[in-house]
Amino acid sequence: MTEPFETFAIVELFGHSVISGKVSEQAIGGASFVRVDVPAINGQEAYTKLYGSGAIYCITPTDEATALAAAQGLRQKPVDVWKLNLPQLQAPMREPVEEMMDRGDFDDDLDEDDHFSDDETDD
Repeated sequence: MTEPFETFAIVELFGHSVISGKVSEQAIGGASFVRVDVPAINGQEAYTKLYGSGAIYCITPTDEATALAAAQGLRQKPVDVWKLNLPQLQAPMREPVEEMMDRGDFDDDLDEDDHFSDDETDD
């Protein structure tokens, strides 16, 4: 039986990304992944990333001090906000139109008896 792979290392990924931490193997659903446990550094919480073997260009085993120094210098984030692509939610208008008109939010050429609905379209 072979020893499980576990060492501190700097991992270079295709796409010019680099990550550093404790590297090991992890199987999920019958597939094998390279697991990188990045330690907590300068107020950033520890986190884990899993990579398929095809995403890895190079693994450089190091001692713990070197891996931690590299992780501190790289300052990788666990999740990039722009990758989440969360939809921007807009609250429906809850303020009465009359109050908006009193403040002057609309043109003065509208009469009080003008009515608009979502179903009407401009011709």
